[in-house]
Amino acid sequence: MKPWFLRLHRWLALAFSVPLLIVIATGLVLSIEPSLVVGAIKPGSITAEKLEALIARHDPGGQARAITLRSYDGTLTIGGGRGAQGTVVDVASGEKLAGPSPIAKLLGTTRGLHERLLLDADWLVITSTAVMLALIIVGILMGLPSFSNTLSGWHKGIAWVLLPLVILSPLTGLLMAMHVGGPKRGAAGPPAAESRPMRLPDALKALGREHDLSGLIWLRPMRGGETTARIAEDGEYRIYAVTPAGVTLQARNWPRLWHEGNFAGHITAGLNVVTSIALLLLLVTGVWIWARRSLRRRRKRAARAAPAAA
Repeated sequence: MKPWFLRLHRWLALAFSVPLLIVIATGLVLSIEPSLVVGAIKPGSITAEKLEALIARHDPGGQARAITLRSYDGTLTIGGGRGAQGTVVDVASGEKLAGPSPIAKLLGTTRGLHERLLLDADWLVITSTAVMLALIIVGILMGLPSFSNTLSGWHKGIAWVLLPLVILSPLTGLLMAMHVGGPKRGAAGPPAAESRPMRLPDALKALGREHDLSGLIWLRPMRGGETTARIAEDGEYRIYAVTPAGVTLQARNWPRLWHEGNFAGHITAGLNVVTSIALLLLLVTGVWIWARRSLRRRRKRAARAAPAAA
């Protein structure tokens, strides 16, 4: 079966090489985001009162229902979502900005490419991720390799030495796409009497009483109306439900934490960088091996044809 597995492995990789290249390359860029966020957090620098003042100044009508805090560029985005940019404010000066910083724009565009290829082609991203997982499984079925200091040897060595990381990346991506470990689409929300989201100032006060808001990532209503906050604490992105009764830690979404590398700060971010580089090398060396073999075959055919023509 090994020759058949080899053909399947080769042609799957070639057929999906372009979307796989985009998904892996953008994943590499996004791998640094958790380190940027965690590294820029200054404990005690952001309070509920400071955020309330910024919201009151730039959203006096109280229309905004969500905020996003970017610690790495020192900005607060009030409102936004579903294609709207929202009001971007410099946290230090309190002044309104034209938009997010270049690095925030880069990460936003990269995320759009990684998740949807910027074309609402999330189905292609999911299919490519499934193909990536299939390539790894087929590679395992071909059996243990013989390592050598050749292009093929390095290709096999990277795959087998980093197998746990290499297989976790597409596996957790597929689990996220299927909403395993996270909220289910269409799941029933809370009763109507409890579904009205809290006002931002009230939610911030409730959060600020129990948590350092310097690590706040976003605060927004989720499906069903429940107000939810994401906070980076001890290197981990944690989700909290915010209600008038208090703040409750939600169950960990392990597929998302593993895939995004945001549950152990710089360590998991670094592992994601290594994984992305490994996947990129596997794709490039695999295509290179195929191209080199194809070129050799053409040269051999041309060499055999030359005497016959003469």
